[in-house]
Amino acid sequence: MANVVITIQVMPESLDIDLNKVKEEAKKKIAAFGGAVGKEEIVPVAFGLKAIRLIFVSNEAKGGTEQLEEDIRTIEGVQSAETVDVRRAIG
Repeated sequence: MANVVITIQVMPESLDIDLNKVKEEAKKKIAAFGGAVGKEEIVPVAFGLKAIRLIFVSNEAKGGTEQLEEDIRTIEGVQSAETVDVRRAIG
């Protein structure tokens, strides 16, 4: 099986949520899923609200990311988590 590069976007509930704390908790859940975060981005959304994008590599044999998204949504201060991109890694 090939590896895939997955991007998950995590939206906080409000402007005053500590994004670094949420990011670290999400990275722990990704590690438990079997992935290692290679890139982290904080991206502006609207009206001062920012989202966290975590890009990581995982084996495609793991299947879908629905359970991982649900696990990330349980983090305090997280409104939503969704997979926004999946690409097969070449090489």
